[in-house]
Amino acid sequence: MGIGRDRLLQFERDLLNGKNICSSRGIFVTFPSPLQAPFRMKGLGVIVCGQGEFLFLLNQKKHLAKAGESLFIPEDGEFQILEESRDLEIQMLFYQIDPIRDIMGNLVVSMYMYSRLTSEAPSCVWNTGEEEDILKYMSLLDSALQPEENSFKFYEQKLLLLALTYRICSIYNRKLVGERRDAGGRKRETFIRLIQLIEQHYMQERGVEFYADKLCLSPKYLSAISKSICGYTVQELVFKAIIRKCISLLKNTQKNIQEISNDFGFPNASYFGTFFKKQMGMSPQQYRKSL
Repeated sequence: MGIGRDRLLQFERDLLNGKNICSSRGIFVTFPSPLQAPFRMKGLGVIVCGQGEFLFLLNQKKHLAKAGESLFIPEDGEFQILEESRDLEIQMLFYQIDPIRDIMGNLVVSMYMYSRLTSEAPSCVWNTGEEEDILKYMSLLDSALQPEENSFKFYEQKLLLLALTYRICSIYNRKLVGERRDAGGRKRETFIRLIQLIEQHYMQERGVEFYADKLCLSPKYLSAISKSICGYTVQELVFKAIIRKCISLLKNTQKNIQEISNDFGFPNASYFGTFFKKQMGMSPQQYRKSL
């Protein structure tokens, strides 16, 4: 019991200090105290309920999680535990996306964004049928978190988090597409194909006409589908993909502004700077200095 209490206190400290990875490293029989008050998530949260049940608020909506179910908490979500059963057993992992965003790829980020933004998204908690696999990922990650003089551990952590994020997106994707095969389901499938096309071509193609042609749809209809599902037009999604890549280049490379501008085929660095500032509220140089 002493070891479990120590792990709980360590988790609380990691959570409050904004650590990139916060893991229960085993079973908790109660929730950490910071989560028993409204808590704003800085990353993704995964909670697997092995026994008992708990009632919680996520973005001001009540949900109940039971034994055998997984809970997925989105970035920036406001989370609070309301009640927990006496026989509770849970395993938890909270992690921030930024450290792995540079290797994630636009598709993963976009699919997760889709699962968050669509009003037709499934519940945040359900029996995925993959709870054992999720726990295996968490266990592997725990072993990679052990303090050790090994420069490869850092890269192992990133790859394990990447693999887990892909699995979460796959789970959400299957749930979203598989719930119904009506007209709404067909629209979601079209949206997913659109996201895949944006992933492949956003560096060169920014116009909705290109993507509409690939999907044999009119530009107006395709943008209407995109807007209805995630709240953004096709061009806005392309712009978001470009900005995510620009941010990654500004953060993780020594490329100058002209080189980044060339990568995206902008006419010149000034044009690129205007585009970036319109999307981010600051110039690329200002953003890099703020890091």
